[in-house]
Order: sequence, then structure tokens, then C-alpha cells
Amino acid sequence: MAPPLENARANTTGNGRHPSGTTRRSLLAGVAALGALGAAGCSRVATASPRGGGDLLDRLRAQGVVRLGIAGEIPFGYIDRDGELTGEAPELAKAVFERLGVDRVQPVPTEFGSLIPGLNSQQFDVVSAGMYINAERCEQVIFADPDYQMLDAFIVRKGNPKGLHDYRDVVAKKARFATGTGYAEIRYAVEAGYEESEILVVPDQVAGLNAVEAGRADVFAGTALTVREVVKKSAEAESTRPFAPLVKGKPHVDGGGFAFRSPETKLRDAFNVELRRMKESGELFRILRPFGFTKAEMTDMTAKELCRG
Repeated sequence: MAPPLENARANTTGNGRHPSGTTRRSLLAGVAALGALGAAGCSRVATASPRGGGDLLDRLRAQGVVRLGIAGEIPFGYIDRDGELTGEAPELAKAVFERLGVDRVQPVPTEFGSLIPGLNSQQFDVVSAGMYINAERCEQVIFADPDYQMLDAFIVRKGNPKGLHDYRDVVAKKARFATGTGYAEIRYAVEAGYEESEILVVPDQVAGLNAVEAGRADVFAGTALTVREVVKKSAEAESTRPFAPLVKGKPHVDGGGFAFRSPETKLRDAFNVELRRMKESGELFRILRPFGFTKAEMTDMTAKELCRG
């Protein structure tokens, strides 16, 4: 989801309508309602076992339900117009956990910046939000291997009047730059030479589209998938071609996946086994495709590679 910046300690990342037809108001209402349901059930999961590998998988099988931390971001994990949990990560979670003997998933909505703190304070069992895997986050949680890879793209005015195609263009042309709360794109812009204090930080890609349409920003940066989906119904804005941001001077491709508390290696490893099988059979792509993912966004990268930065 997309997903958002390396600073997980602090943050942990138009027209009022999401690409699926869900209004932002109904989305937030659905998240609030499901959050209330989750709170009514129990505010925390049981304390993690100190034993090697953890025993969370056994406890989830006994309970028959796994609690998913989601952040209300299309297409990664959100509540649809009917109030149902969906998105690439929750749908994948349903399939994997069913294979692991856990029949039901329960959403626990929160802000993206609260996902890692919420996981580590045991408000839910796993982060299911398409979270980018990077070195900073790997110091705090453990990740399954990524279920997708992703390039960046920009939202710009129709015709891209400033000719903005990557972060170097943004800096060179002194464009007014916006991105989302906690997004990894903050880091990429700063690395290219943009002053962090000058970045317009907005809640999500819908707010980013609105900022570009209203002229408050020249460009909004996000994942290629969220950007291309959100501009579909805009008459004033378009998305640029996807590109790889530069990290330490080299093109960098991000990958997103599920996060687990550090002691729970048994659950993470079991999840990886099923994920690998689904990649090999093509089932993973069949699950992700309805949310706008293409074969170019399937990946064989590992969490270990991404954790190295």
C-alpha cells in the first residue's frame, strides 16, 4: 500500500470517487464500521509466544480466524461499496490462510503509518496492505516474500505541460511536488535533491489527484498501479509512464508483501511455502489481476533481497 515510506517508526505509507466506484466517504464509513466490529470482538490478539518460531499459526488454526491490519488503500486493501473487505492483499490472505487451515479473515482498519506499530502492539496478527519491503521496516518486522513488484509513476496535468518523467525532472524544473503520507516516494524525491520540507504530503492518491487538478501541485508521485487507476475518470489529469526511481544512483524496483511480528517465523515460513506454490501455479496472478495488476508486476524477488536495500 502502496505503499509507503521507509520511516515506519514515525509514519511506519479524483473527484471524490475511487476507481472501483466507491466514494471516499463510503470507504471511510465502511472502515469505521468494521473497525468498531473489530474493537467489539477484542482489542488485542494473544501475546506472542517466546518459543522459537512462535506458536501463532497453531493459535490461529485453533481460533479459525486471522486478524488483518489494512489501511483502506485501493487496490491493496479496502472496504468496497457493499461494506466487504477486498483488495489484492486481503484476497490473497483469504486464499493462503485457508490453505494453512484458518478459515476466516477479520479486517482491522488503521492508518498506513500505524500498521507496523499496530502489528507489534498485537492489535492484529499480520499486515495485509501491500506494504513495500525495505531495510528500515525489516529492522522492525519480518516479511513474507513479495507478492508483487512495482515501479513509480506520476499524476500530472493533461499533456504533462512541465515534462515531468522522473524525480530528477521534478527537481530540475522546480515543480511543486506532492505524495502520500508515509510513502516511499518521499525518500526518492529527497534522494533526487528535492527539499523534504517543500513536499506537499496528502492522505492518499485521491487527494493527490485533487491537488494536481486544483493546481496546488504540479505532480503527485505514487505506485504505477494506484496512479494509473485513479486517473481513469479524470478529465484534467493523466499518469506518466512507469519508471524506476534511483536509490544510491541505481534504478530500484520495489516489492510489497505481508508483514509479521519478528518472533513468528513459523507462520511467515508457512505463508511463504503456500505463496510460492501459488506463484508457480499461476493462482497468484489470477487473484491479483482483477485489481489491475499485470504480469509485469509479478516477481520472483525475495524479502531477503529487498531487506538488504
